[in-house]
Amino acid sequence: MNNSRSLPGATNGYRVAKSSKPNTMSTFTQILYQIVFSTKHRERTLSEDGRPQLFKYIQGVLKKQNCHPYCINGVADHLHIATHIHPSVALADLVKDIKLSSRDHIKNTHLFKDFIGWQDGYAAFTYRYQDKDQLINYIKRQEEHHQEHSFREELKSLLNEHGVAFKEEYLL
Repeated sequence: MNNSRSLPGATNGYRVAKSSKPNTMSTFTQILYQIVFSTKHRERTLSEDGRPQLFKYIQGVLKKQNCHPYCINGVADHLHIATHIHPSVALADLVKDIKLSSRDHIKNTHLFKDFIGWQDGYAAFTYRYQDKDQLINYIKRQEEHHQEHSFREELKSLLNEHGVAFKEEYLL
């Protein structure tokens, strides 16, 4: 006799033995990230008219990974993503998936004529859920923000604000 049952939402044959305990713990998270990365060599190749299509594509990548995208925006040389990340998804793997699939999408659709790829690294910061609206507004105002501040200045400010140690020579 088989004494196992499927977990609600479980797939691929994951099973758990019946327990005499009436309550089992589920996984509950609210992990709000801001992810930032730039084009290769910070080339200004993300034209304004193609960005909405790119952001919509990236939103689809996030949703396929069971993440909840709140806002995606950027300027000609970099982008920002505010998203909740599903607990089964590793941040580095998610960013890799976003970069690889969006690069292929851009090249296959000829979305940005001179686009050669994304930079190798990225920055990611966590936020309190209560700061979600402020983060979304910040990301929505990227065009306005970069009339006064360069990407390098912005990145240094974010790194300092979040207590991330860095060396100037690694800020491309």
